This record gives sequence, structure tokens and C-alpha cells, in this order.
Amino acid sequence: MAVQDKIRNFCIIAHIDHGKSTLADRFLEITGTIEKRKMKEQLLDTMDLERERGITIKLQPVKMQYKGYTLNLIDTPGHVDFSYEVSRSLAAVEGAILLVDASQGVEAQTLANLHLAQELNLRIIPAVNKIDLPGANIESAKQELASILDISVEEIVEVSGKTGVGVEQLLDRVVSEVSSPIGQELSPLRALVFDSVFDKYRGAVAYIRIVDGKIQAGDHISLFATGTAAEVLEVGIFTPQLKKSTVLESGNIGYVVTGLRDVSKVQVGDTLTVSSNIENNTVKPLIGYKKVVPFVYAGIFTINNADYPKLRDALEKLRLSDAALIYEPENSPALGFGFRCGFLGLLHLDIVQERLEREFDLELVATTPSVNYEIILTNGKKQIITNPTELPDSYQLKSIAEPWIRLEVLTPNQFMGGIIQLLQDRRGDQQDIKHFDGGKVMLIYEIPLSSIVMDFYDALKSLSSGYASMNYEFLGFREADLIRLDILVSGKPVDVLSVIIHRSLSASMGKKLVEKLKKLIPRQNFEVTLQAAIGGKIIAREDIPALRKDVLAKLYGGDRTRKDKLLEKQKAGKKRMKKVGQVDIPQEAFLKLLS
Repeated sequence: MAVQDKIRNFCIIAHIDHGKSTLADRFLEITGTIEKRKMKEQLLDTMDLERERGITIKLQPVKMQYKGYTLNLIDTPGHVDFSYEVSRSLAAVEGAILLVDASQGVEAQTLANLHLAQELNLRIIPAVNKIDLPGANIESAKQELASILDISVEEIVEVSGKTGVGVEQLLDRVVSEVSSPIGQELSPLRALVFDSVFDKYRGAVAYIRIVDGKIQAGDHISLFATGTAAEVLEVGIFTPQLKKSTVLESGNIGYVVTGLRDVSKVQVGDTLTVSSNIENNTVKPLIGYKKVVPFVYAGIFTINNADYPKLRDALEKLRLSDAALIYEPENSPALGFGFRCGFLGLLHLDIVQERLEREFDLELVATTPSVNYEIILTNGKKQIITNPTELPDSYQLKSIAEPWIRLEVLTPNQFMGGIIQLLQDRRGDQQDIKHFDGGKVMLIYEIPLSSIVMDFYDALKSLSSGYASMNYEFLGFREADLIRLDILVSGKPVDVLSVIIHRSLSASMGKKLVEKLKKLIPRQNFEVTLQAAIGGKIIAREDIPALRKDVLAKLYGGDRTRKDKLLEKQKAGKKRMKKVGQVDIPQEAFLKLLS
């Protein structure tokens, strides 16, 4: 039997918090990959952030030995914002364990990840997890899974990632049902880069799946997409720590230390091969990943402007291990120098900001998230804008289109009414309603992305007592009656507070912003006017009264005209100050307003 026949490459896919990482811990324990004394919870979640939040952010590979077989597992995230990490994992394996929480049942991201796996023709092994919980409804969860996969309930494995019940049976199913890799061991090297990290001592480290051929230290390699050449400094496997080995052969998953200092040269989804193969045109690149398109944009600035170079270097290093993060320099009169960054969603934004602050010791502020818009100018030129300040005046604008998504919300029946109302209030267009076993319903809507980037997820969880889950995919751009809402402080626009919004929502949003700003800006020696404006039209206004010095304090007795004279002099001074005075907006006000 060829060595490749003894290899099984698989991953675990599930909705967020359904127990993927805990199940992976049991796999490591049962296969003896990690000694019991070194075992700890969420072992494959290597970031402190992952442990604290109890979620997986980065995919994590590990090699295990089980009953004479080599099992390469990739633990994947479950949140919709990190679905690109899941797609990369699926492209590197032949099988997937589909995990469902026995107390929660099938959820939106369960279905989304299942569809991704089915598109790649992976072998699906269904399992119901957390059977040890008091609230577990095992039969209901199995019925839901069986219905979706069109299989009998007997084919579904019952497991407990916490106690280890059923875990060996699940591993046996992986060995017997997942096919071994199909690759040519003697063919020229072709390897798929499914992830990469930056090591400050060794440069870019590529995580690869060898499809054909083999690779070892000293080989001269090239990457198809970038044309970058490098010498392999080291190859190895994941135990889950990086462990050096002499060679990586066809069908295996491992890492390659390239020594490259320019992190952008090792792109996820690229094909790695021996340099001579490209020169002689002897191999074709593998089918990579579709380019990840960020949906949400926000400005990220340092509180201390002197930290700007540090922020630039930090983003460059983070970009290597996060294919969805994009950025470009931005300058704001209010916040100084920073970067306009693109993200897949609000959780992605939150995680990136926190990683920058923790891992690179930065103090940051992020502006209000917005989406990108497609505009057509009166001269026929088409542009994509990611910042509200880039929107030209109405006389230069022929049309403006916003991104729309297909949104799937899975919820218990009793919460359906409130969620439908929420979706309609956010300009959602109902497409379908599907009923599932177990009293669940899926609401399928088409809705503007801008309607869900702010507080939609919180509102959804609140209306459903935490039971509803969502998944979405990008549809395209659609024309809409959109305008730019500017916030003026004493007649001067504040760039970081500008937003693009549907005309029907502009009045309520403008009023909300100026009311909030009034509470945050300290009183000045003169009256400050806060206005929300669309072009030259003011739609909301609040005034911050001036600080009033008691100019009559030292005055006693005498004629009334002496008092009036002093008060008139003070009034004239405030009027003159209002014309020339600069409003001091402390950075704390921006931090609170943008938080």
C-alpha cells in the first residue's frame, strides 16, 4: 500500500460555539498527539483572544497518528465573518465532520459551511455534539441533520467533545469513509498555499497542501501569482507546533519556511512549485481561491500620531495571515494620519482592532463603519468609493448604487414576527420562508448591506432571546436614493462623522448624531451650533450654550445702566468670538461617539 493511501485529510465545520475546538482537543488526546499532562482546553486556539472569547478566529492544522493512519486535521472558525478561513480549509482536504450542537440544532452557518463542502464534493460525516448537556435534545438535532443531508438518523454519530463519548467512533468513520489524497508522487511539485504567517526571525511561513511531488529544504521554489522565487529554509509538519522534518510528500499538509521578508509575496490561494517548472512551463497552477472582497470599511487611527509608522508595520504583518484585510493610507483633519481598512464584517473589524492593540501595543480609534458604493458620474465614469467624503456633489453625480446581500436568518417559530418587522424596517425584501423540523424557520431576504453593518446582529439576538442565527452572501450593487449626511460644528464639516445613508433615514440619523454630540463636546466661551446637513440643507440642529462668566460679580450699587453696559460688552465679545473662535473637540468625544 502506498504511503499516500494511509493519509486522511479532513476538517471540522460547524456554526459558532458548537464545540469544534473542544472536539479537536479530544482527537489530540485519543491519538496521543499531546501528552495528557500538556493538555489544555482549546489547544488549537493559539491566540489569547480566541481563548477569552471562546471562538476560533484562525484555522489551525495538526497531524495525528491513529491506528496506522496519518490524520491531518484543520480546525476552522464558525462565525460568518471568518467563512473565508473555512473555504481555505475545505480546499485542502477530502472530508469534513459536520458538527451540530444537540441543544441548539442546525443553525445558519451550519448550512452555509455544508454548502461550501458539498460544492467541493467532500465526504460529509455528520455528528451531534454536546450530548452530555442537560438541555440536549439529541433526537431532534439528529432529525434536523438527517432531513438536511437526506440520510437516515442511524448514520449520525453521537459525541461529547467534553467527555470523549463517541469520539473514537467518529475517528473510525473518518478513516473508513474519507478518501485518501489523489496525487502523483513522481510528478513535478504543486502545492496549494492555504494559509501563511510571519515569523520575525524566519520571514514568511507558508502553510501548504502538497498535491503532486515533494518538497525539502534547499529546493528553489516559485509562486505562480506573484512570480516570487525563494530557497526553502525548512519544511515540517504541525504537531500542532511547527516540527521540522526532512521532506513533505504528495498528499501531506505541512509548512515551508521561505525566508521572504516582503509578506505580500506569499499569497493565500497561490500555487507553489519548483522554480524550474515555471521556467520550463511544465506545470499549471492549481485552482486557487476566489478573491476575498471586503464588505465593511472603517478608518483606523492611532491616538498618538507618532505611532503611525508602527501602525503601518503592524497592518503589513497582520495582512499576511488575514487574506480579507485590505488597507490604504488616509488623512483626517480631526484624527490625523491613519488607514482606511476593509473588513468582512463587524466582528472581523473588532478582532483586527484588538489584535493590533494587543500584539503591537497600539492605542487605536476606529471610525463609524461604512460599506463601499458604486457611483456613475455625469461624464459616464464609474467609480467605487469606500469613504463618504469621496462622494462628489449632486450636480456631478448621475447615480449611486449600494451593495445588497442575500440574508438567511434561522430562528425558532415564535420569534418570526418580530424579526420580520426588523428586516422590513431595515429595507429588506422578502424572498422565501422555509420551515424545518424542530419548529425552526429560515427567513430569506435581500437587504442592503449597510442595513446590517451597525447594530443589526445585536437587535436580532435581542428579539430572539439569543436563538436566531444568520448567514449572508454578496449579491451585487443596486441603485438607490442615497445621500451624504454631514455633521457641521459651528458651520464646519467634521470629516470622520460623515455618512452615506438612504434619504428616508437621514432625518432620524441626523437628529440622533447631533443630540449625541451635544452631550460629548464641552461648553466653550461662545455658543456652538451643531447641525446635520444634506448638501446646503440643514435637517437637524442642536446648540451648546456658552459658558457665562459673571461680569457683574464685582459690581455693587450704582445706576442700572452700569450693569447693562457690562452685559452688552460681554454679549458683543461672545458674538465676535463666535465668528473667529475654534471649537475644541477633544479626542475623547470622538472615541465615545465612534464607539
